[in-house]
Amino acid sequence: MSVFIRDAVRTPRGKARPDGGLAALQPHELVTGLVDGLEARGADPRSVDQFTLGAVGQIGAQGGHPAMVAKMYAGLGDGCVVHSLNNFCASGLSAIGLAANAVAAGQACEALAGGVEMMSRVPFMADRADYYTAADLPPLRRYIPVGLAADLLAEDEGVAREAMDSAAERSQRLAASAEAHPSFNASRIASNGLDRDEAVRPTTIEKLTALPPAFGEWGREYADALQRTAVHSHTVAHAPPMVDGAALALLSSDPRNARARIVGFAEAGGDPRASLTAGFTAMEKALERAGLTLPDMDRIEFMEAFAVTIAKFLRDYPVDSERVNVSGGHLAKGHPMGATGAILTSTLLDVLDAAQGRYGLVVSTGAQGVGAAMVVERLA
Repeated sequence: MSVFIRDAVRTPRGKARPDGGLAALQPHELVTGLVDGLEARGADPRSVDQFTLGAVGQIGAQGGHPAMVAKMYAGLGDGCVVHSLNNFCASGLSAIGLAANAVAAGQACEALAGGVEMMSRVPFMADRADYYTAADLPPLRRYIPVGLAADLLAEDEGVAREAMDSAAERSQRLAASAEAHPSFNASRIASNGLDRDEAVRPTTIEKLTALPPAFGEWGREYADALQRTAVHSHTVAHAPPMVDGAALALLSSDPRNARARIVGFAEAGGDPRASLTAGFTAMEKALERAGLTLPDMDRIEFMEAFAVTIAKFLRDYPVDSERVNVSGGHLAKGHPMGATGAILTSTLLDVLDAAQGRYGLVVSTGAQGVGAAMVVERLA
């Protein structure tokens, strides 16, 4: 794929509550700040041909075609084509991949893509979709909350509570230490005075083992859809905090001044009940399309959707853990749903630069069987 990432920037992640570091802003203000940031770093984001923006909660502050709203406030050109996208937690990475496809096909010379989610303004499941409670589908096709799906996956895959505690402790520890390494956050642009990921809370294994499972109530509420008795293992520490955030990537057909080249991209659908496994499938497809393997990857940003996903990845795949989520992950920093994949892409370019590595991989996975993955080659 002859598509290049000129730059990729992100906001810090602010706690999704009224006093959170980004909560006073509107979604379009986060996006506009990143457009300004790209411009300050020497790019020309306002002249792009296409703008694709992921957002999951497309209601209220994020309603009314959020990409179009952001285009207006950010001052993108009138001729810029815009798309708002919802692919659940893979939205941000799907947006980048679809924009890259447009550039590769010659439909755009330059494109802006990424995601935004203001969970302080648009909470989880705020759209109140009929599907969330629909009982006219076969039980195994009905919606279940992703935390409950994570419990089922841990049970089915034999992922032990100890492995999930270890994943949560590691994520928090690495995220806290990353603040002392400016190179890990070189593309993170302060917003509303916030210059750090504010949900990070270092902890200990002893504290983690004392926490009770968190999703038992959901198990009772969704008993008809489950058709089984769930073993609940995930605690609040095994779930990513709800946060606000945004990220954008500037894509081009021109390799000049680019930070990276997109080597392979893939999306995948999966079993809605196995839910969080489609990201693994997308990863395997993206690597195959790139003609590369996991051991070829110098850095990997693997979405810590819940602790079970990262624990399973490190257990089941031939990967060096020292190359994975080296600046911490979602269990510590939080999950701004539609922005996540784009935030991980920006993070990947930073940690690849810091390591002087060549190849990097980003993987996102989400509810009801959605997943996306991308392989990039860093350009010196």
